Amino acid sequence: MKFSIASRLGHLALAIHMLAILAVPAAASAPVAAERLEAKVDALFAKWDTTVSPGCAVAIAKDGKIIYQRGYGMADLEHGVPNSPTTIFHIASVSKQFAAASVVLLAQDGKLSLDDEVRKYVPELADFGAPVTIRQLIHHTSGLRDQWDLLDLAGWRYSHDLITDDDVMHLVTRQRQLNFAPNSKYSYSNTGYTLLAQIVQRVSGQSFREFTTARIFEPLGMRNSHFRDDFTEIVPNIAYGYRRDGDVFKTSVTNFNTVGATSLLTTVQDLLRWDENFYQPVVGGEALIRQMQQQGVLNDGKQIEYAFGLEVSKYRGLRTVRHSGSDAGYRAQFLRFPEQHFSVVCLCNAADAGPSDRAESIADIYLEKELVGAKPRAAATALTMPAGVRLTKAQSQRVVGSYLNRDYGGWYRVSQQGDKLQITNQNRSSELVPLGGNRFLMAGKTASLELTFSAPSDRQAFDRLTVMARFEEPTPHQRVDEFAPTPAQLSDYVGSYRSDELDVAYRVVLEGGALQLQASKKPADGLQAVTRDLFSGEIGSMQFNRDAAGRVAGFDLTSGRIKDVRFVRQSAGSP
Repeated sequence: MKFSIASRLGHLALAIHMLAILAVPAAASAPVAAERLEAKVDALFAKWDTTVSPGCAVAIAKDGKIIYQRGYGMADLEHGVPNSPTTIFHIASVSKQFAAASVVLLAQDGKLSLDDEVRKYVPELADFGAPVTIRQLIHHTSGLRDQWDLLDLAGWRYSHDLITDDDVMHLVTRQRQLNFAPNSKYSYSNTGYTLLAQIVQRVSGQSFREFTTARIFEPLGMRNSHFRDDFTEIVPNIAYGYRRDGDVFKTSVTNFNTVGATSLLTTVQDLLRWDENFYQPVVGGEALIRQMQQQGVLNDGKQIEYAFGLEVSKYRGLRTVRHSGSDAGYRAQFLRFPEQHFSVVCLCNAADAGPSDRAESIADIYLEKELVGAKPRAAATALTMPAGVRLTKAQSQRVVGSYLNRDYGGWYRVSQQGDKLQITNQNRSSELVPLGGNRFLMAGKTASLELTFSAPSDRQAFDRLTVMARFEEPTPHQRVDEFAPTPAQLSDYVGSYRSDELDVAYRVVLEGGALQLQASKKPADGLQAVTRDLFSGEIGSMQFNRDAAGRVAGFDLTSGRIKDVRFVRQSAGSP
């Protein structure tokens, strides 16, 4: 069959026309797909997308470019200022990576070594009998007691009383014991990062704010970032922190003039400029990037997840580098997937905003095809009592009793309440749900704790309890004998006690047939007997000790991230 030139041209025109028609949906599909993804992100923040609540700012980056950014809710409820990608947030512990980076830069300058003893630069720190190094501060393996717990026990009211570097150092330099031998364990300690900032200042001759601005923020164009070392400073476009109180929100802001562990003010956009430095390094070069992601190694050779102000782990099969932050009403999450060159920054000014969950959910949306397995937190919260799991009375009795972790003072008491088991932890109770065998769930709003009981023999009562929570090492507890003291026995503990390490005095009084702990600026704290000479309250666990004559001589207080702070009895009886 033959075709004329006109016919051939006609067919060619038709083909071009058809190709053009087919090309339109393909070209349009990219923005349509992006809009669908963005709509899914917006849905995650729908609760906060209002003019009557605080909220969050989020920015998402792929291959070095911001692919979506938005603000939700209000930065300032009083003056009607909305959150946006340019809103400045206090980012709490996400600040720590900049303290670590500053020390690395000084090491690159040849001005210090990461394995130097801290007392070389902070000589007022006590000699604990074993050297504490800069590297151990970075990895939270120093054994130093946490500054926020020390301040709380010494009578400081978090976010109400102004807390300065001098206040922190006053307490830190009074400490005479560590929580554990250096580098034998990992325990998150803000103290280490305050000391890192002190070292940066003393070595560089600049304030920590000046050093980080000159060496990190200015080279990267992070123009809306600085460490706040003066709480009275006016910062335009800042978000105020809030906490929910029933149906209303109340301000919940920091009151710090302390830097290093916290206090960086920044935006989601600026943090993504820092994020890109991990792919195209301007500050510190490739050496800094490698160093920042080097995880700590304990004395026994165990590698921990914590690197240099960053946690290196995995999420649904993909490697992540991340850090969260929580101060007053501020919450933050910085989540990076290095191999995918994909990052999410979520900064919030609402205490219950949950940026970590939301950042992971954003990753679920954009990296759906690369992630494997179910979302961990969603799987945990979905646990309920399985049908058909019922315990006999004998099986329940194997669990009933008190269990103590002497390392950090935590305890659980399991009791029988009708046909159900009740578990009490530090004076808070909830239902203990059987999952089958020796596994139980501590029921609650988040259903995040799984408990496993064990014993040397099936014929004996359980004598060990292991508690497992996401992102934490399993914590073992041992059964202890319960103690129901008489009024006469309780009177043995009444008196005044003083701690030189905290520079504070407490009183133990007997009221209404129960012991109470009284301390300045704190409400009375009811003490509950756990086992002989061990009591627990909101403050933590108090292990009373006795002298050679059997008289109560003092107690060791374990609370949060501090262990065995010594209190010495000053006087007996009711003051």
